[in-house]
Amino acid sequence: MSQDREPLYIKIQNHFKDLIISRELVEDDKIPTEKDLMDEFDVSRITVVNALAELAKDGWIYRIPGRGSFVKGIPEKQMAVSPVNEPRGEQKGPKVKIGLVFPVLGDYFAIRLIAGITDHLKEKGYSLVIMLTNNSKEKEKEVIREMKNTVDGLIIFPVDAEVYNEEIIALKMQNYPFVLIDRYLPGVETNVVASDSAFATMLAVDHLWELGHRNIAICSDSPLMTVSVDERIQGYQEALKQKEALINPSLILNDIHINGGGMNPEHPFYRFVKNQMATAYIALNCSLGVQILSIAKEVGLRVPEDISIVTFDNPTPLLEEFSLLTHIDQSEYQMGAEAVLLLLQVIENKGKQPVKFEKKILKPSLVLRKTTAKAQA
Repeated sequence: MSQDREPLYIKIQNHFKDLIISRELVEDDKIPTEKDLMDEFDVSRITVVNALAELAKDGWIYRIPGRGSFVKGIPEKQMAVSPVNEPRGEQKGPKVKIGLVFPVLGDYFAIRLIAGITDHLKEKGYSLVIMLTNNSKEKEKEVIREMKNTVDGLIIFPVDAEVYNEEIIALKMQNYPFVLIDRYLPGVETNVVASDSAFATMLAVDHLWELGHRNIAICSDSPLMTVSVDERIQGYQEALKQKEALINPSLILNDIHINGGGMNPEHPFYRFVKNQMATAYIALNCSLGVQILSIAKEVGLRVPEDISIVTFDNPTPLLEEFSLLTHIDQSEYQMGAEAVLLLLQVIENKGKQPVKFEKKILKPSLVLRKTTAKAQA
C-alpha cells in the first residue's frame, strides 16, 4: 500500500500537520480556500470540509466564518510527542526523538524490553515517546499516523491481528524509518528484531523429553494465531518429529479463552489440568504459566512432582512464588537494545544508500528453576 491510498481526508490532514510541525506554516497563517484544496488534491468539497473540521476539532487550525481557516499551532496534547517548535536543522535538546508503539504494558516481558530501548536511547542522548494501542488494530493505525509526523523513527510491537496493518505497509512504501519487534509480517520484508520462537519451543520440548515426559501440552491464550505463536507450535511439532514421536492434536491448546477474572472449575482448561491430561505444559506466555501453577495448587497437584511447567518469559521477581518457574529467556532487554541500534542505523543511512532490510533473530535460552522434574513412572 502506498501513501496515495490513504483516505483522502486523512491525506489532507497529514499534509497540514506536516507543514505546521515543520514550521512551514506558523500561527495565524491562512490555509488555502476550500476551492483551492479541492483543485490541489482533486477531491470533493465534502472531503475538504471533513479534513478541515477534524483539524479544527483537534486544535491544529481555527476557522473564522466568512474569512477562512488559519493555523492555530501544534495542539498541547501533541506537544509531548512533537519535536520542539523549531526547524529540524535547528532543534535543541535530543538530536532524535523516537516513537514506540506498544500493545499493552501487561507483564514483565514488556518492562524489560522497554528498559532495553530506553537505556540505549538515553545512552546516546535521544528521547523516547511511548504510545499504547491496547492491542487494537484501529488504535495502532491511528497512533502510527499521528506519530510518524512528530518523531524521526518508530519502533513497533504489532498487535495481534488476522491481517496486516496497512499503515505498517505504508511506512515501508514511504521508506519511513521503522523497526518491528517480536513479530514480523510474513512475506513482507522489513527491519525486525525478534527471538527465535521455533528454537525456543524446541528447547522446552527437549528438556521435558529428557526428563521422561511424553504427554507434553503446548498452551496459548492468544485470541489469534500470530506469527510468533505459529512458529512456537511449529517448533514444538518439529522437536517431536525429530524424536519420532506421534503428535497428539489434543495436546496443542491454542484456543484457551481466559476472561479478566481468570478460570473457574468449569473452564475446559481448568478440567484439562485437573484431570492430568498432560504430565508437562509449555505455556507461551508467563501469565498463562502462572495460571497453570495456580490451577495445580487449587486441585491438589504438586509441581513439579505431578506436573512440570515451562513458561515463556520470566515472571516478575516481585512475586517470589512465581519466580521459581522454569522458563524460556527471550533476551527481551537485548531485543530492545538491538531495535534501537538498528533503527538509528536506518535513520542515519536514510537517503545515503539503497534501502536494505535487516532481520535480527536472537537465540533464546532455557533457564532451569523449580517447576520441572522427572516424569513419574
